[in-house]
Amino acid sequence: MKKSTFLIAGKHAVTEALKNPNRKVLKVFLNEDSKKVLNKENHNLNLLEDIKLFYKNKKELDRLCSKDQISHQGLIAEIEHLEDLNLKDYLKLNKDKKNITLVALEEVSDPRNIGSIIRSATSFNIDGLIVKERSFPIDSKLMYKSASGSMEHIKIFFTSNISTTLRYLKENNFWICGFDKDGNKDFCKHDWEGNNVLLFGSEGYGLKYQTTKNSDFLLKIQINKKIESLNISNSAAIVFHYINHLRKTINR
Repeated sequence: MKKSTFLIAGKHAVTEALKNPNRKVLKVFLNEDSKKVLNKENHNLNLLEDIKLFYKNKKELDRLCSKDQISHQGLIAEIEHLEDLNLKDYLKLNKDKKNITLVALEEVSDPRNIGSIIRSATSFNIDGLIVKERSFPIDSKLMYKSASGSMEHIKIFFTSNISTTLRYLKENNFWICGFDKDGNKDFCKHDWEGNNVLLFGSEGYGLKYQTTKNSDFLLKIQINKKIESLNISNSAAIVFHYINHLRKTINR
């Protein structure tokens, strides 16, 4: 069956898609300047070999991104979706791996936030991301642009029901760590041994009641009391960096 295709834009998003052997890139829309930059920065890779190239001026490239109003940096690509990953298969293949860290997003919908979370998750060695398939903006140019190429380096697991998936993970020796501004424990004082799921709720309402019931711990980030909360992508980046640093220190 033929896969659906969609457009992504921006130097990093397009370059990393071209580098990914599992990603099918059908077309690249570009200009002479962006081609020179791409070839100069990746001179040993022949990234544009066997790719259909369509040369466009700035106005033509702008029109391809007009709905999203993002900076394309002279590079737009038409790509296919990656093969869906199966969480159960992943756990079987990694049954002997210690300290797996997964992230679950419940009703997080802003493409820029999701892209930023994916960028941070990749930067700080998060093992995978669990998202609800209905609310995930799978074709979003904004998400790919915000992720800055990290979409090609993160494992994404789709689920129809976050709560069901969390219960399954609990049965398979994962701690569910929900993050909430009213959490009862500073996340820096938590014991991060073992396999963990870092659970973040929607930008406006946080975690659902049922999801908090599925959580083993409700954690918070201590911030200035004059500030109500942090943006979700900032919160996630702080947590990811801390856990990554902690585990690097332990493994020295």
